[in-house]
Amino acid sequence: MRKITNIKVPQPEKSEDEKNLFSLVLDEHGIILSIDKTCKKESSYDEDWHGDWLSPRAIDLQMNGGLGISFTDLNFNKIPKLLTLLDQLWLDGVEGICPTFVSCSLDQFQLGMEVLKETKKYTSTNRCRLLGAHMEGPFLCETYSGAHDTGSICRPSISALNERIKGFEDDIALMTLAPELKGSLDVISRLRELNIVVSLGHSSADFDSAIKAFNNGVSMITHTFNAMKGLHHRAIGPIGAAARRDDIFLGLIGDGVHVHSDMIRLLKILAPKQIVLVSDAISAYGLGDGSFNWDKRLITVENGLCRLPNETIAGSTLPLLDACKKIANWINDPSAAIWMATLAPRMVLSQNKMTVKSFFIGKNIKSLLRWKMNSCNHQLSWQLAA
Repeated sequence: MRKITNIKVPQPEKSEDEKNLFSLVLDEHGIILSIDKTCKKESSYDEDWHGDWLSPRAIDLQMNGGLGISFTDLNFNKIPKLLTLLDQLWLDGVEGICPTFVSCSLDQFQLGMEVLKETKKYTSTNRCRLLGAHMEGPFLCETYSGAHDTGSICRPSISALNERIKGFEDDIALMTLAPELKGSLDVISRLRELNIVVSLGHSSADFDSAIKAFNNGVSMITHTFNAMKGLHHRAIGPIGAAARRDDIFLGLIGDGVHVHSDMIRLLKILAPKQIVLVSDAISAYGLGDGSFNWDKRLITVENGLCRLPNETIAGSTLPLLDACKKIANWINDPSAAIWMATLAPRMVLSQNKMTVKSFFIGKNIKSLLRWKMNSCNHQLSWQLAA
């Protein structure tokens, strides 16, 4: 038996240090048997973490590809490169991803899903897991299509949905759509029957239509502020509608370019428990700066920012935990930043049915992360917990 004391667990809001200290009991194999709050800082001969944070690895709900491959353009020949990407993500501190399909043809989507099914057969202990897919489209608003191919966007309908996901109903975790479009509410209802999380995105929804969507099963906003109506003092839009309640998660690209760092700070004040970090990484993830093919278009990456030839922002290449460290400084709350990248996405996928203890009990500490805040340069860093 082994005991570790004076551990912090990430929280979405600041708390007094002494109220957020935990002790772990582990068996001889490093499996966590219990995690309990301590009333005050413990002094003992056990292992003392001195207030460092313990967290699971990150979960990325929106990742489009990496190392030159895009999930939208998968084929069976790309499985070895996909496995290399998953190995790299594990080293980058990511436990699982929702492979994200932007708007594409029916054939492209279904082939990609078949490739993912085959790739899951190669799951291993030290490899990032493929979770349920994220369908970012095709039921989107053309006015807010962003980098999506408008030729692949279509009107929402039950028949179009069923045709696309037939045979893959259990392999999809999340779908982004524009809920204001005619037919969307029926699609939302069907997705909720299938236990698929529904997110508002690439949408012209105003405050009222957003509220209606939330009341009908939409529980998240995709890359908040991007490809939607923004916050305005006379028209607060879908973001303001979400912030009025605490059951809507706000996906956020934390590179400081998609959303200004000061706006991220304001969003944290507005919706302190709702932010979920996503990378929105594209096929250029892990390749550095340069020019790369993306479907039939050219993407230029400069300082990690991806743009189409018309200057439209098209995703990012910043690793998710690098964004987490940036946000920790911007909001001056490292605990909340860790929560956004590691625990909040698990709450999304579990649809708020998990407890903090359930994230740790039964896990091997070797699979978890230890976070430190450097008291000299005030920089957050992570390492393996054991």
